[in-house]
Amino acid sequence: MTKYIPQMEPLITEGDVQAVNEYLTSGGWLTEFTETRLFEKSICEYTGARFCSMAPSGTLALFLALKACDIGRDDEVIVPDLTMAATATAVLLAGARVVFADIEPGTLCLDLGRAEQLISARTKAVLFVSLNGRAPMGLADFVARCRSRGVTVIEDAAQSLGSFCAGRHLGTIGDGGCFSFSSQKIVTTGQGGAVVTDDEEIYRKMRLLRDFGRLEGGADHYLRVGWNLKFTDLQAAIGLSQMRRLAEIVDRKKRIFALYREHLSGIKGIEIPATDLGSVTPWFVDVLVDKEAKRPLMEHLHVNGVGSREFYPALHSEPAFSIAGAFPVAEAVSSRGLWLPSSLRLDETEVKRVCGLIRQFVAG
Repeated sequence: MTKYIPQMEPLITEGDVQAVNEYLTSGGWLTEFTETRLFEKSICEYTGARFCSMAPSGTLALFLALKACDIGRDDEVIVPDLTMAATATAVLLAGARVVFADIEPGTLCLDLGRAEQLISARTKAVLFVSLNGRAPMGLADFVARCRSRGVTVIEDAAQSLGSFCAGRHLGTIGDGGCFSFSSQKIVTTGQGGAVVTDDEEIYRKMRLLRDFGRLEGGADHYLRVGWNLKFTDLQAAIGLSQMRRLAEIVDRKKRIFALYREHLSGIKGIEIPATDLGSVTPWFVDVLVDKEAKRPLMEHLHVNGVGSREFYPALHSEPAFSIAGAFPVAEAVSSRGLWLPSSLRLDETEVKRVCGLIRQFVAG
């Protein structure tokens, strides 16, 4: 029987297993301690950030960054309409109000011009999402303009470990940047997140907020209201193992995307977003297809043993948010977007199989 190719699955190596076993037999207490600090250090060294603070998930990393930037009640935060719901729900969790902005058709990221038009007296922050590791070249200038208007820019770089913009790692351009280590990410610890920043004051606040508002564990003196947003050393052991082979992971992700681009080239109705593999490490392999053909194509792939996944919906139209407005690009991209199998486990034969099925579908 031909193996079913899932849209995504994690790759856990023998090295990861060995790292966990070594930690478990070392007498560690499982909760965060030395391994977590080392994991934070490895993230700083890779991204070039001065500081890093772990969190239980990417969503809570966004929440932590927002609260460390003093964003809360009566504040407005601009969010792209096409993103994972966590970007918006983190804003609501912080007590602020979401203001959606449309995306640009090239990178599928926040339309920076539209975002600037939406800045008002109540705008406290912009959450920029580098979707699938992409970002417009003008991002740094946008951040500078926002700062001149007293607006914080936090990067949701959950999908962007290993991706750069104008020579800077995504997540390090704004006032803070948030990564995710959930099971489908480039580096995974099952669940988990991190916030990087060059701002020592933001980092100091995060240290307080993520541990109940106290300076250190076991010393119950609370300087401000905080939460339990700690990580675990058990997760950090896996993360450190994967960070040690991150260069190999990045190279593999780029080669998989390049293979798809090669074998899908010239197929009518199949569009691959422009992606500079010199600076971008794609998290998923994304394509745009004719709206009417998307679901039939997904079914064709499925019955032939291949998984796929639709893009995120335009969030303004979801019942959880239900915000009126015009977001034509986000709606169009969402209706056409499809994620193809993207696991690090994929080999060239499997990529060719997926592409062959797509050619077969298009040929009718």
